Amino acid sequence: MTNQEIARLLKKIAAAYLVKNENRFKIMAYERAADSLENTPIEAKGLWQEGKLDEIQGIGPSIAGHLDELFKKGKIRHFEQVLKGLPEAMFSLLALPGFGPKKAYKLAKVLKLKSAKTAITDLEKAAKKGKIAVIEGFGEKSQQDILESLKSFKKGQLKENRINLPLASALATEIISYLKLCPQSLRIDPLGSLRRQVATIGDIDIAVATQDPQEVIDWFIKYPRKQKLVEKGPTGASLLLHNGRQVDLRVQKPKAYGAMLQYFTGSKNHNVHLRELALKHGLSLSEYGIKKLGKNHKINEYKDEESFYQAVGLPLIPPELRENTGEIEAALRQAQNKPDGLPNLVKLDDIKGDLHLHSDFPIEPSHDLGVSSMEEIIEKAESLGYEYLAFSEHAPSVSQHSKEQIFSILSRRRAIIEQLKLTTKIVRVINLLEVDILTDGNLSIEKRSLALLDGVIASVHSGFQQNKEQMTKRILRALENPQVKILGHPTGRLLGRREGYEVDWEEIFAFCQKHGKALEINAWPERLDLPDFLVRQAIAKGVGLIISTDAHKVSEMDLMSYGVAVARRGWAEKNDILNTLDYNEFYQWLKERR
Repeated sequence: MTNQEIARLLKKIAAAYLVKNENRFKIMAYERAADSLENTPIEAKGLWQEGKLDEIQGIGPSIAGHLDELFKKGKIRHFEQVLKGLPEAMFSLLALPGFGPKKAYKLAKVLKLKSAKTAITDLEKAAKKGKIAVIEGFGEKSQQDILESLKSFKKGQLKENRINLPLASALATEIISYLKLCPQSLRIDPLGSLRRQVATIGDIDIAVATQDPQEVIDWFIKYPRKQKLVEKGPTGASLLLHNGRQVDLRVQKPKAYGAMLQYFTGSKNHNVHLRELALKHGLSLSEYGIKKLGKNHKINEYKDEESFYQAVGLPLIPPELRENTGEIEAALRQAQNKPDGLPNLVKLDDIKGDLHLHSDFPIEPSHDLGVSSMEEIIEKAESLGYEYLAFSEHAPSVSQHSKEQIFSILSRRRAIIEQLKLTTKIVRVINLLEVDILTDGNLSIEKRSLALLDGVIASVHSGFQQNKEQMTKRILRALENPQVKILGHPTGRLLGRREGYEVDWEEIFAFCQKHGKALEINAWPERLDLPDFLVRQAIAKGVGLIISTDAHKVSEMDLMSYGVAVARRGWAEKNDILNTLDYNEFYQWLKERR
């Protein structure tokens, strides 16, 4: 079984446990294990064969024991017992926006949905016939919401076989590390959408500069994690890996490497536009170089991309911008010393603090708790060279606590953070909290408890079916709270699982710019939210942005680079990102109320 298949199985068990009212910490353990498997480039079965299954974060002894049984026998007796009595169709319904296990179970049971393959189609038929409205606990509005969810599901389904950027990067890094062991590999780069840092990636393409192409190709096709060789030729080869991904290798001599790198990096539209520009200068571009139009002209080769772009009268265009969204026009203006040239894109080294971090402080949240201590997170921040960080755990569960209990929990947490502020000399500590935006726009935490904080990250975690007008009013009302400074993962999307909700972004941008609110670029692999096209729009409206990891353990703090990639694709410069400010400037912005 692949990692993705095992992850789906573990998610089914977590959902089954929820329906059967199992211990919520057990449920969270299965969810964390599934998330880890989805974002692990090395196949779990391979690690199991090597006796290294415990290297996958989130796989504890109990789950490891179940996986051992799975790999040995092809099934897990305990899982069969857990799933017994639950309709298989309910698990298919979990792909729909706004569907949790209990809702999916009830609909599958009452409507007698039997087939997992046809469950979503059967649900739609039932909704259109009015069969959901008459179910206890649902009604006409719920039925309409479900129809909207079905519409969003159809609209938001991504192309099959695409994976999130961080997982694709991890897979490519592993293969590149293998290729570096070949003495004939002089330079290695990812290509295509991976090099442009697109949010989701199809197949993985890799380029190698070498004086001995055949030696590198032969080395590549011996890659130990391949399932089979797809094809092999004089300029490259393709492998199918055990995890079902295809990897394509292209090789080129160093003196022509720049042309090939440019040709296979830019989007189709970028390359078409670039070739149209070249034709106006009497030039023809290819993966081998550039030649003048007409007979008997030899191809000029280019060892790097900078000289290739210079040959058509342009400065080097960063890979992330090569989408034909105005970058060639901006490069032309820059070449002519006119204003509004290419942006000086923000870099990872510019980031001075991570502001969305979940520790293991026992805050008793309604959402997932972090697994690393505050001290471990501070130590990691020091190793990353940060000036500051913010603890931003999910707020305490309002369904399981009274207002007094919530105030007591946050008071204890504040006392600990204040002590850390006194004892931590290198990294400055900020006391934030991620608070739910309720469906009416109110925050889940009352004013007295909010006053214990330096500020709030407000996020939507429920009620995704609201229409554009409702969601816009809901978010604006939350942003009106003076303690709210950051809108977390602003579109609510989960890549490959849930499309973002609709809002009037012009209204959101205008409010944020006027009142000094920031939008988050969340670097979590399934989010990468705010999306790059909205990043660019926000910048044009003068809205401040924050790049953060939403890390729930210290290793996830390394995800910052993917948030920076989204910012770069959105044409963001250092001055557009608030957590590139030094601590005093940032804290002054955080405490500012407009």
